[in-house]
Amino acid sequence: MHLQKLSVGTASIEGLQKWQITMVARRKSRGLLPCHEHVTRMFPKQKDALLDGGSIYWVIKGQILCRNKIIGLEETRNGQGLKACSILMEPKLIPVQPAPRRAFQGWRYLKPEDAPKDLVGIGEAEDLPRELMVKLVNIGAW
Repeated sequence: MHLQKLSVGTASIEGLQKWQITMVARRKSRGLLPCHEHVTRMFPKQKDALLDGGSIYWVIKGQILCRNKIIGLEETRNGQGLKACSILMEPKLIPVQPAPRRAFQGWRYLKPEDAPKDLVGIGEAEDLPRELMVKLVNIGAW
């Protein structure tokens, strides 16, 4: 099982990567596991399925464009002191075949059979503009 989440305020995979590098460095400087962390209000009920190879698929500007592998789910407290879930992820972003998604709040489950496939063998092509990448996927270049 996977999660899908909007990357609010992000314009590109590169922008999300820069943010995640900053977050990993902050965790590392505090002596914590060097991974990316996202805190969300709700704790996923399908914890075991998510920890069995699950990822967060990031929606950027209406398209799922990349994912991070989930490595842990921990109970934590948010800024208001309320119970929350800390989703720990490998810091490496994996580009995926773009898939359109409408806006939603929070996160949503994503079944493995519905998850976009990884873009493999693209090398520096992952730096292409998002619109061009989507067109190349749509014509079957990947």
